[in-house]
Amino acid sequence: MTSVPPYHLPSQRLFEVDWAALSEIELLALLLGPGSQESRALCDAQRLLETVGCLQRLKEASYSEICSGGLSKKKALAVLAAIQLWRRATAIPLVSGQSFRSSLDIFRHFQTMVEGLKKECFWNILLDGKNRMLRVVRISEGSLTSSLVHPREVYRPAIREAAAGVVFVHNHPSGDPNPSREDVEITERLVKSGQLVGIRALDHVIMGTDQYFSFADQGLLLNRSHGGHS
Repeated sequence: MTSVPPYHLPSQRLFEVDWAALSEIELLALLLGPGSQESRALCDAQRLLETVGCLQRLKEASYSEICSGGLSKKKALAVLAAIQLWRRATAIPLVSGQSFRSSLDIFRHFQTMVEGLKKECFWNILLDGKNRMLRVVRISEGSLTSSLVHPREVYRPAIREAAAGVVFVHNHPSGDPNPSREDVEITERLVKSGQLVGIRALDHVIMGTDQYFSFADQGLLLNRSHGGHS
């Protein structure tokens, strides 16, 4: 491991310059610093970046990967907590009462939330009769199968909230948003189930890396009589 350059400690430099002037290692050292000497935090920060490869890769690192860089449990959790706070802060919010306009709205909201997820997660966005947001419900976590994404579990919160419409969202950890055959089959099953209970399925958006796939945009929803996005 290369030695830490002999410059001032990050907290001292911050008052001499500004945030933009601090290096990635110095910024990480400020995060890791509480509870230890800053010089030690600089070493921890440099070792962490060397372990994961780069700051971009750190966003996707797991707890075990971060700990493998020699960090304590508390410091590893601090890094993961900071990443989660960043994701939430940069996500485009879906506010209750906000009108659902397009699949792009969904992509912008979920983009930072799904970045780095190792498992597939499935969400249901509940809408009222005017396609306004009621709430977002996380349905399942794991490989997308008919047993994990059962119509009963998907529509139960929609019925409880008296939702008039729903939008399904799930991520592909591979980064490729193109739907698998099982994605198509599950979507068809959920759309048909929604028709039986009188709840419109407006879209199924699959999240990839910097791109997405919309069943409605591609004309692949079965309830065409209800139209796509409003």
